[in-house]
This record gives sequence, C-alpha cells and structure tokens, in this order.
Amino acid sequence: MDLILWRHAEAEAAGPGMADSARNLTAKGRKQAKQMAQWLLAQRLPKLSIIVSPTKRSIQTAEALGRPYTVHRKIGPDAGAADLLAAANWPDESGAVMLVAHMPGLGRLAALLLSGTEGEWTIKKGGVWWFSNRVRHDETQTILRAVANP
Repeated sequence: MDLILWRHAEAEAAGPGMADSARNLTAKGRKQAKQMAQWLLAQRLPKLSIIVSPTKRSIQTAEALGRPYTVHRKIGPDAGAADLLAAANWPDESGAVMLVAHMPGLGRLAALLLSGTEGEWTIKKGGVWWFSNRVRHDETQTILRAVANP
C-alpha cells in the first residue's frame, strides 16, 4: 500500500466571525496546490483513493488534482494519527490512498510511520510525504518514497 499525506496549501487567516473550516486558499495557496497536483499527476498512481478533510482549504487543495475524492469528517483539523490511519485503512488498503488534511495530525502520523512514535514533526503547507508499506524477510517495513514541497 502507498500512503500519501498532503497538507493543505496556504489559507487565509480567519476573519472576525469566520469559522476556521470556511477559510479559503490564498493566491499563493492556489499556486502551491497546482504545483503539487502537477507533481502528483506525474507520478502516475493508477489506483488512488483521495480522502479529504471537510475544511474548505483542504477541499480546494484536493480539487487542484482534478480527480474524484471523498470528504471524511474524521480527518479534520483535530484529527490525530490514529484517526488518519483508520481513514486510510493503513496498511491493509490496496493501491494508494491520499489524505489531504492538517497539522499537527499529519506530522504526528509521519513521525509514527518513520520512528514508531508520534512526534511533533512538521509538513510544510502544500507539502506531500509519500510512504509505502512492504514485507521483506517476514518483516513489515515502512518506506519513505518521497517528500515534495511547492
């Protein structure tokens, strides 16, 4: 299984009375999302399931890819590593799963996958971390395939 973590691109600051979930991408954020979408499309992932946080900024980031996606309310801004793993069905899902979500959950998940312990790691706005899972010599391994930033 491949697991792709995509942090939403840069979003506007919340204005007075504006819900956090309603924040739009900035012009820079739209550019970041487009750049990363082009990179992701060049990877030619054949079977890709895209799961997106219900926030407007995450949906706008995912829409830059131009592929169908599913909004999953449990991977919103307060989601933890366990929530993200459950949504992706890691490591049992076939093909590739992309989660378009938020910090600190994505960073904590990246730390867990690579070190075995959740940590306060950072994924840049608009950044992508791509993991694979494999079995070698009867041992399950997690591999960091790529890190890409806009």
